Amino acid sequence: MNASVTSHEPATKHEVRAHKSAENLPREEQLAWKIAQVAVDPVEVEAEVVEMIANRIIDNASVAIASLNRAPVVSAREQAQRHPYQPGAAVFGVEGTVSPEWAAWANGVAVRELDYHDTFLAADYSHPGDNIPPILAVAQHVGCDGAALVRGIATGYEIQVDLVRAISLHKHKIDHVAHLGPSAAAGIGTMLGLEAETVFQAVGQALHTTTATRQSRKGEISTWKAHAPAFAGKMAVEAVDRAMRGQTSPVPIYEGEDGVIAWLLDGWEGSYQVPLPAAGEPKRGILDTYTKEHSAEYQAQAWIDLARKLSAERPELREPENVASIVLHTSHHTHYVIGSGANDPQKYDPTASRETLDHSIPYIVAVALQDGGWHHVGSYAPERAQRPDTVELWNKITTVEDPIWTERYHDPDPQKKAFGGRIVITMVDGETIEDEISVADAHPAGARPFGRAEYVHKLRTLAQGIIADAEIDRFLALVERLPELTVDEVRQLNVVGPEGTIDVGTTKGLF
Repeated sequence: MNASVTSHEPATKHEVRAHKSAENLPREEQLAWKIAQVAVDPVEVEAEVVEMIANRIIDNASVAIASLNRAPVVSAREQAQRHPYQPGAAVFGVEGTVSPEWAAWANGVAVRELDYHDTFLAADYSHPGDNIPPILAVAQHVGCDGAALVRGIATGYEIQVDLVRAISLHKHKIDHVAHLGPSAAAGIGTMLGLEAETVFQAVGQALHTTTATRQSRKGEISTWKAHAPAFAGKMAVEAVDRAMRGQTSPVPIYEGEDGVIAWLLDGWEGSYQVPLPAAGEPKRGILDTYTKEHSAEYQAQAWIDLARKLSAERPELREPENVASIVLHTSHHTHYVIGSGANDPQKYDPTASRETLDHSIPYIVAVALQDGGWHHVGSYAPERAQRPDTVELWNKITTVEDPIWTERYHDPDPQKKAFGGRIVITMVDGETIEDEISVADAHPAGARPFGRAEYVHKLRTLAQGIIADAEIDRFLALVERLPELTVDEVRQLNVVGPEGTIDVGTTKGLF
């Protein structure tokens, strides 16, 4: 690791477990209430956090622009456009406003489609940038200024990161967006200055409506992978709306006898230590998150960097006839989610969907080795995946779980935490090549950590040929002044493509 990084985990931890109804768990001891208390705390947002929030708004715009004409995004956008509303909220790429829950949906799909924005990995997985579309949509509709928007996003990140630190959903095959519904609802509550009771009810409803299985990320991965977080954001907006009208949620939602912990997670034996900021403690969770340089599942980021390094050093690795086998020694998560340990034949299928290839580390390493890099479109093109020499090399790559890398994956010390592994390449002539990487180059502890310049470069690169330079300049000028923005300026936090560049009117449904 090339840089010093520190953890921003709150020191105060709250035990969370299932309770019998007869115990009558007091509201003040329920996790949803404690989340609400964090949301209503008026603590100031630190300058470092404001800076990172601005970076992530830029990052979200980058990946949303790059996906504007992909089928799931076109479909979601056109659904949203069937719900025009005033004041409403903006939709990436187009003029006009729609109802905020539909803007959250359309923009959430655009942000997630390429799997190219920020990440946080701990007990569970997450893309905390998924909080931004619903919170921004509500800000634009209701009329919040930049300072309020910043406070809301800081809360959204904090709650999601803290839930991910402590509660494993994937262990029980529950999709990770079950942590997003509550975090987005809490962030909206902070931004709007809602009372704790209202946030409490919204958090409960948002969780109740966003628990689903992980089949969306297993086997033949469908377009729902991008839709799932957008749906959670949409549900969060609707949950806040209902809670503001006085409607209530299942209580206690996490700890109840028939609640989430008892029946969906670790059951009656389960106990979680959830860290949350104490009253007056700044919300710093976003500072522990990291973005992607490459459009691929986060656990593939470091492997792409290692593969392109090896490709440059040993170009003979690009030819499958020179290679007998490649074994990636890595963490439990990497092996079982995107590696051969998943036992998904689709991970070796040249005709698999982009979503599936994005979750195949054997495919990703094969292409990165041959091409010496990664491209968000070209690396997934059918003709790229089906190239005979790629298929041959791809089928020589497997993964194994290495306890050392699993331990490092879960290490709470950010100086030791790692998302990579060790590669062992056996050549046909008997030579063995070994190398390893701990974190991606763009990680805060990596070789080239992302700063504002890298986020801006990512935006300009992905917007090329889609959004005019002047429009990007206008957007960036607003983001630079984020906490000072007026209500009208917050409503201008969008990018619009020139006529003819954005697909319109191509899908048909009920609306």
